[in-house]
Amino acid sequence: MLKIVVCVSGGGTNLQAILDSLDNGTITNTEVAAVISNNPNAYALERARKRNIDAVCISPKQFENRDIFNRAFLEKVNSYQPDLLVLAGFLVVIPEMMIQAYRNRIINVHPSLIPSFCGTGYYGLKVHEGALERGVKVTGATVHFVDEGTDTGPIILQQPVMVEAGDTPEILQRRVMEQAEWKILPQAIDLIANDKVTVVNGRVVVTDNR
Repeated sequence: MLKIVVCVSGGGTNLQAILDSLDNGTITNTEVAAVISNNPNAYALERARKRNIDAVCISPKQFENRDIFNRAFLEKVNSYQPDLLVLAGFLVVIPEMMIQAYRNRIINVHPSLIPSFCGTGYYGLKVHEGALERGVKVTGATVHFVDEGTDTGPIILQQPVMVEAGDTPEILQRRVMEQAEWKILPQAIDLIANDKVTVVNGRVVVTDNR
């Protein structure tokens, strides 16, 4: 059984997609041990409480400096002994000590086809604003392992989404979530839970017989 901790900063729509996928069998062999947020008002925490899942708020603002927060954050994660840490809209930089402790055991979902519209400064609506300003015809989402860079870790899955005439950043954001993020994040978790994802020489090998 894959034990996961999900980290979220906002409403938790990707978290809900994970929970729904557990309910409908899209994700198998997996349990959510805890949901952690840096935002005490994040609705994601309420989603967790409704499911009797530990809902934890731990924020850099609660600590004297970032180093103390980083140690406390890692200690809290370690307390659940997770097999996988899932970043589902988490706007806190993962400390290097955590990346080292959970090498190839932290995944993130990003709302673009990496390497496009990713890296420092590209998060939330800014990603979709960038895509529309550039005039791309196809965007999408990516699930990748987290390394020391920003959106630079090995890619597990990607899903393209068409850009349509009249799109606003908000409309495009919603379509990318519905058509890509909410599908490939649960799929990636299920693949990992069933030992169908390996990292070889810094690249992901997926074995999916479905």
